[in-house]
Amino acid sequence: VLAQLTDFHLNNGLLHKFMFDGLPVRGALVRLGADWREALQRRAAVGAFASPVRALMGEMAAAGVLMQSSIKFDGALVLQLHGDGPVRLAVAEVRSDLSFRTTAKVTGDIADAAGLVQMVNVGGDARCAITLDPRDRAPGSQAYQGVVPLYDDQRQPLGALSSVLEHYMLQSEQLDTRLVLAANDDIAAGLLLQRMPMSGAGRPGCLRDEDLIGSSEDFNRIAMLGATLTREELLTLDEDTILRRLFWDEPLRRFDPLHTRFSCSCSRERVNNMLVGLGREEIESIVVELEHVEVGCDFCGQQFRFDAVDVGRMFTAPADLAPSTRTRQ
Repeated sequence: VLAQLTDFHLNNGLLHKFMFDGLPVRGALVRLGADWREALQRRAAVGAFASPVRALMGEMAAAGVLMQSSIKFDGALVLQLHGDGPVRLAVAEVRSDLSFRTTAKVTGDIADAAGLVQMVNVGGDARCAITLDPRDRAPGSQAYQGVVPLYDDQRQPLGALSSVLEHYMLQSEQLDTRLVLAANDDIAAGLLLQRMPMSGAGRPGCLRDEDLIGSSEDFNRIAMLGATLTREELLTLDEDTILRRLFWDEPLRRFDPLHTRFSCSCSRERVNNMLVGLGREEIESIVVELEHVEVGCDFCGQQFRFDAVDVGRMFTAPADLAPSTRTRQ
């Protein structure tokens, strides 16, 4: 039975949303399985990351899915860590259909036991940014972005991604939040618990969300229960067992699960436009030296190759192009 459960959860990416009847608390539990392994396998085609970086990317993917599911938003939620350590950048992008992709930029060696501080925040200057990029954003308009440092109100470094995002939600959204995250090469998982925003907040006579920070006994009790979930339990137990063990004495109401998936939005057209932006002289000099230009997607490993003919068409006005029957990737 254990083998069947393990196999089942390795091959399904599911998000389980829930709430507590009569209480101002909502939650979600996500487990990325086959879709997470696909993300790692695709990226390995252009160079695998060290184990601690893969775990960080998995936690970011799980957290991104949880945060995307908690807002009514049609577009991409982009979670970024800008670091001053060997991991200069880590990114997880989750769209409103819960498709995700993730990558990182690593410039130095990563120790096997490296944590968030050793990877990203060596000098204390790292930042966490969350961007909401609407699908229908008008050209020239700016996406919403919130940025926080990777230290708490006492300027002490935050040693876990979950702590960074809890701090972000408190500073940016004035919402009490509890996150538990874990990832390995098979599973990326997370539990989100959040005090629900006040209805009517901002109107005269109504409490504001910031007025309630830390004061909800219901949230504090449920958050304490959630905090007892261990990394091992999150990675190995099925969602029914987790929720039953944590909240067996609470008025839990569950909703139908939602599917997650790995998906990358890269395309030959986008790469073409990027190369055009670099300029004809630079691109043609690469073709002269290498006979082609090859670009690999950092998210999925897809390779795009452009030869001299492709580059010629790239910098020719559409009206001057002869019909082409060539098909390439």
